[in-house]
Amino acid sequence: MRIVILSSSIYSETACALALRVAEAGYVPVGALALRTLDRGTVLRKLGQWGVRGVTRYARNKFLPHRRDGQTLVSNPYLEPVLKHRDGVFRSLREVAASHRFPVAICKDQNAPESLARLKAWSPDLIIFTGGNILRKPLLEVPRLGVLNVHLGWLPEIRGMSSPEWSLLQNVPLGVTIHFMDEGIDTGPILQKYELHDAARSGSLSDLRNRLIAFGIDKIAEVIAGLDQGTIHAKPQSDLDRDNQFFVMHEWLQNRAARRLTTMRLPVDGAHG
Repeated sequence: MRIVILSSSIYSETACALALRVAEAGYVPVGALALRTLDRGTVLRKLGQWGVRGVTRYARNKFLPHRRDGQTLVSNPYLEPVLKHRDGVFRSLREVAASHRFPVAICKDQNAPESLARLKAWSPDLIIFTGGNILRKPLLEVPRLGVLNVHLGWLPEIRGMSSPEWSLLQNVPLGVTIHFMDEGIDTGPILQKYELHDAARSGSLSDLRNRLIAFGIDKIAEVIAGLDQGTIHAKPQSDLDRDNQFFVMHEWLQNRAARRLTTMRLPVDGAHG
């Protein structure tokens, strides 16, 4: 199974952790294509998702030394076990690639002709999307099987942005959906859905999102193995005519979602997702 990773930056913790997780499962990527670190579109998207404070914290963690006061600087603490390396952590796709011997290319636009040429040269069976541009049809058609995405919400009930928050407000299970991407917004065929059963342990909305990201990375290796062995098959989504696409929340709605999270109670058996 030839796998390529698309990333919003070589410094993406999500992309680094995913590359390490699939390599650990026996599927070392054949390449990774990342946007330039200071890509304007990525910065604007992250500002919309995280706000100025969240983006500032993320940038600080990326460019400060690996350790301070004995603590590893990792933006998402649930990814730290995967990112650990010697006495520190992997901090860029280049470091991961050097360790596992696969190439990394930098681009301005993942849909550009030169990017498509690079991807075709790697001849992927699967492309895994961890962030970047809105993908166009020519790119979606490059891999033999398709482009995988881990959506931090239940599909088709919760599509679009701020999925964990909208899930809380809509009383939809908190979890991830692993699906093939198409030209729509989270409308592609579904491979697997997983509920995060210990979501109530989350201390905040950002903590919940971090848990879901790590949960999805862990589960995607299982899906890749299933595709490779022919035991998992994609199913088209239903109810696509319903208006299930959500957008970034207003602050007062975020506060309401946060209150909903604090009122959740763990199952009696304390089961983990």
